[in-house]
Amino acid sequence: MAKKGNRIQVILECTEQKTTTVPGTSRYITTKNRKNTPERIELKKYNPNLKKVTVHKEIK
Repeated sequence: MAKKGNRIQVILECTEQKTTTVPGTSRYITTKNRKNTPERIELKKYNPNLKKVTVHKEIK
């Protein structure tokens, strides 16, 4: 029987777009190793609605 992996899929959502009046949300799906990074991750990703790079945080 195979061992269950430590990598899980997480969803990243833009934090800057919530404060603007621009409709829609920018979300990305990525994976992380739950053993090495148990806390929530945040990465800089491109937001096509705002047309710039913004901070995206992991949501539950």
